[in-house]
Amino acid sequence: MSGIVFEPLHPGVVPPARATAQSAGHDLVLCLAGPTVKVFLEGAPTVRAVEERDGRRMITLAPREKALLPLGFKARLPVGYEAQVRPRSGTSLKTDLVIVNSPGTIDADYPEEWCVPAGNGGTMPLVLTHGERIAQMVLARFETLPFVDGVVSPTTERTGGFGSTGR
Repeated sequence: MSGIVFEPLHPGVVPPARATAQSAGHDLVLCLAGPTVKVFLEGAPTVRAVEERDGRRMITLAPREKALLPLGFKARLPVGYEAQVRPRSGTSLKTDLVIVNSPGTIDADYPEEWCVPAGNGGTMPLVLTHGERIAQMVLARFETLPFVDGVVSPTTERTGGFGSTGR
């Protein structure tokens, strides 16, 4: 792997980092340097202004609301790699933040600002603050194979579909 090309979109934005030498995931940090965040309720998109209180920038998500949480950078992965966006275990336990398509994939040729599609899975408003670690990404190699015409027949004693092997 030759490296990931990193382009910060705001001053002070740094590349995702691993917390320890043995960490698989790179922490993803919320960047609320821009004026707005795209928010969704029941699939309907709106744009919400970033709030500022006590010198801190934040966004509040109501229960069941989702948002594209900006990370403040663009990046280019090497060909043959993807970035899998996953929840951080501590964040999942301590807050009601959920990654709505976990794990999500960021493709090597994605050219826009990286965002985390997340939502408030709780019953109370959820406040997210600029600079907060909201998710993690794990890099993965992948292969591509062509689909070829053919007949698919059983190759084992399995004869059922989902759940057919029991508990």
